[in-house]
Amino acid sequence: MRNSQKVLAALTAVMTLTGLAACGNANASNGNAGDADKAELVFWGWDTGHTMSDLIKDFQKANPGITVKFNNTGTASDTQTALSNAIAAGKGAPDVVMLEDPTVTQFAVTGDLADLSQFDADKLADDFSAGPWNKLQYGGKPYALPIDSGPEMFFYNDAVFKKAGVDGTQIKTWDDYYEAAKKVRAIGSYMTNNSGSSMEYQPFTAQAWQAGAQPWKVDGENLTIDMTKDSGMKKYIEFQQKLIDEDLIDTKTANWSDDWNRELNDGTIASLTIGGWMPINLMNGAPDQAGNWRVAQLPQWEEDEEASAEDGGSALAVVSQSKQQAAAYKFVEYLTHGEGAKTMADTGTFPSLKSILTSEDFTDPTTEANKKVNDYFGGQNVNEVLSEAAQRKVSEFSYLPYNPFAQSSFGDQISKAYNKEITLKEAFANYGKALAEHGTQQGYTVTNKG
Repeated sequence: MRNSQKVLAALTAVMTLTGLAACGNANASNGNAGDADKAELVFWGWDTGHTMSDLIKDFQKANPGITVKFNNTGTASDTQTALSNAIAAGKGAPDVVMLEDPTVTQFAVTGDLADLSQFDADKLADDFSAGPWNKLQYGGKPYALPIDSGPEMFFYNDAVFKKAGVDGTQIKTWDDYYEAAKKVRAIGSYMTNNSGSSMEYQPFTAQAWQAGAQPWKVDGENLTIDMTKDSGMKKYIEFQQKLIDEDLIDTKTANWSDDWNRELNDGTIASLTIGGWMPINLMNGAPDQAGNWRVAQLPQWEEDEEASAEDGGSALAVVSQSKQQAAAYKFVEYLTHGEGAKTMADTGTFPSLKSILTSEDFTDPTTEANKKVNDYFGGQNVNEVLSEAAQRKVSEFSYLPYNPFAQSSFGDQISKAYNKEITLKEAFANYGKALAEHGTQQGYTVTNKG
């Protein structure tokens, strides 16, 4: 899977898409272990929490034979673009790279990341939340370790719900959600928003995942696309179509737009299904609703189920070009599974490590950080709810090895259904066709079931 056609197609995606990127060629990881206790590592990633310098100092103190040079490569997209370019050039890649979870598969498929099971990383599976762990597997082997977690949650504005006569604590199923949406619409607000834009791609994958859907399957160079016949996709499409037809969701407003924040702040949008990292974004984007928002577990397709899914997340991987993979893995393990993971959790990263999620410190409502968040959420112990969600069961789910195109094409195709130009089933059929055609152009063997 290393022909020039794939490299050219991937580089084109890097230049034209604002989403994630991957491409390329790579050296096999065998024979590149190096000395686990002595190395000069190069690490690429982003540092939104401004904690990387201290983390690296702590690691180097614990491992005096290893130094780490951190290159802040900007955003996630910038980092993946830089890695793609280095892979295509055959040189210049880092030893360790930070990636958003959905891009791990595409780099693993092309052989550009080291299989971490050679360092016994596969034995750590039970230590991490199932959601982020499952996203980082390819061929049954881990190609990265999760930094954080983003369990899909149900956030709702309790003040708007009460005005509509809705008890948010009683929304246990998607049928309950539908009935509540009708009441919320009757007072002039919307239950939620969905414009079908590329900004709604990640919530789509999370909600389809929770429904048990597998819209695509990746088996090396063999891909299967199943957008409309997969049982989970059928559930998702039929439900969303009902919301569209009955004007129960705001189809004009895209996530992360100025209008989105304005409508969250004035109560026009009454709830969101989105990742567990959302509290700080609500606090910043909807300050006028302080004290009104609440967080709950996702509604279920069947009563008494506890199915969850992931929305977002990042991970650390060892790059196949590295000749110092053993030391590189030691650094990855420190930041995700060792003392570094605790440091990151203490500075605001939502953890994926079960030992942190279940600790008293994480859910202690008296800590300064937790008090601030809990006050915004009306005194609710937010981390307690998020911790439960992060430990719920998830089914297996993977991403396509050309995730940038999948995200961009989602907006191109699915927005037509939310604009009521075509049905959602027709839009997803078109989306599947576009994904299959793109995969074939990149040299994959693609089966499109429709």
